[in-house]
Amino acid sequence: MSLISQLLGDETYDPFLSMINKCPILSTPTDWKETKDSHVFICDLPGLKKEDVKVEIDDGKVLQISGERSNNLDEKDEKNNNKWHHVERFRGKFQRRFKLPKNAKVDQVKANMENGVLIVTIPKEEVKKNETKVIQIEGN
Repeated sequence: MSLISQLLGDETYDPFLSMINKCPILSTPTDWKETKDSHVFICDLPGLKKEDVKVEIDDGKVLQISGERSNNLDEKDEKNNNKWHHVERFRGKFQRRFKLPKNAKVDQVKANMENGVLIVTIPKEEVKKNETKVIQIEGN
């Protein structure tokens, strides 16, 4: 048996997968799409309820999605003398922040959560383009 097998067991160790599962950003995947009418954020939050998640607009220009995955499995396991052999799912606090474009109507944000998927919809407004004003030059 090789030294690596002795140290890591029979399972192949993947440091990249381990990093993803321990990083709250990488373990909370979020997609952002822009339609003709709105910006839509789709965030996978399996196992969470809407009460576990907070959606905020910070400084009028940053969408913040945060929450916490509880770690109450350990308490149940201690009582039953259960032993974990491998843990990959992230537990603890997470936070995702997205700087919104100028055309986001931050006063009309809607959020919906169903089956562990959070959908945040932010309507768009038309941004006025700067007009060029010609200035008359006075003098001779």
